[in-house]
Amino acid sequence: MFKQLAILLVLFQLIAGNLLAQDEPLKVGVIGLTHSHVHWIFGSEKQGDIQIIGIVEPNRELAQRYAEQHGYSMDLVYSSMDELLANTQPEAVTAFGSVYDHLKVVETFAPKGIHVMVEKPLAANLKQAQQMADLARKHQIHLLTNYETTWYPTNHQAYELLKKEDVVGATRKIIVRDGHKGPKKIGVNQEFLEWLTDPVLNGGGAITDFGCYGANLITWLMDGKKPNAVTAITQQLQPENNPLVDDEAIILLQYDQAVGVIQASWNWPIGRKDMEIYGLKGVIYADNSSDLRVRIAEGYDGYDKQSYQLEKRKAPYHDPFSFLAAVVKNKIEVQPNDLSSLENNLMVMEILDAAIRSAKQNKTIKLKE
Repeated sequence: MFKQLAILLVLFQLIAGNLLAQDEPLKVGVIGLTHSHVHWIFGSEKQGDIQIIGIVEPNRELAQRYAEQHGYSMDLVYSSMDELLANTQPEAVTAFGSVYDHLKVVETFAPKGIHVMVEKPLAANLKQAQQMADLARKHQIHLLTNYETTWYPTNHQAYELLKKEDVVGATRKIIVRDGHKGPKKIGVNQEFLEWLTDPVLNGGGAITDFGCYGANLITWLMDGKKPNAVTAITQQLQPENNPLVDDEAIILLQYDQAVGVIQASWNWPIGRKDMEIYGLKGVIYADNSSDLRVRIAEGYDGYDKQSYQLEKRKAPYHDPFSFLAAVVKNKIEVQPNDLSSLENNLMVMEILDAAIRSAKQNKTIKLKE
């Protein structure tokens, strides 16, 4: 009897300990501060899902500047990933350095069983992406990619209307437009600008910086299918600001019964992240994060119109770092076609690789023979 009670007590303590661990904030290391999207994680920490236990940034002046802005202690800042590992025990890390450095982050933390979230795109080139995927699978870690548009309620409502409610019929064309006036024109900080406009560190210019958004969304909407072929053109319309990389890109994706059009630009007069989905019966417009329109065709050029203004998605689907915590704590299972998934983002890299080759060679690149 006493032995049975002792076993029950141990089991209760284990269950209680696991439940307590699930409710505690995820211990996160921030790797790099040169990507200005890093401000996002400092704002998100206040929600309580994550706790930043260390920051890797060799540029002490940059780290000090952000410490004054966000109120963290410089005691959290380490000069290298090895130094961070020697002094802390993160459960996950987030990469906010150059895209080229994403591979090194995964090489360092995956063998330790530490999960990784990188800012979009997954890698600077397809070879790096495949190396990262191999490491993630070998060491059984989550490797997630964060896009701003993943958290837009309009994109998810568009998916529901298209896939589950069949509002506009079978998909025939998807157009995704992303970008702004250009990094220099919008005034990104110098530490970000230096690698964002470097063809090696960023993998390209607008074609990678904003082309990845369209590739990510179209792959999701096309259920992870690989395009039959990719055709792309790039231009450099601001050589004085972007001397080493393209700043204008158009990518065409050919599927069996649909086409995808990605317009990625550092030459828009306004910032934009919008999408149009054309079906046999109508069109869905995701104009921004909150405004959605649906037009159902009537006759030759008439239509019935509905407009929606959407609220933020519910936690943890509203924020990348709340999502990361839920994934690591096994509260959410990432599906292969999810926007953040490794599978989706390997396809994104295959599309971008083909697009870059297409633009350079001035020819269509076939992906499916």
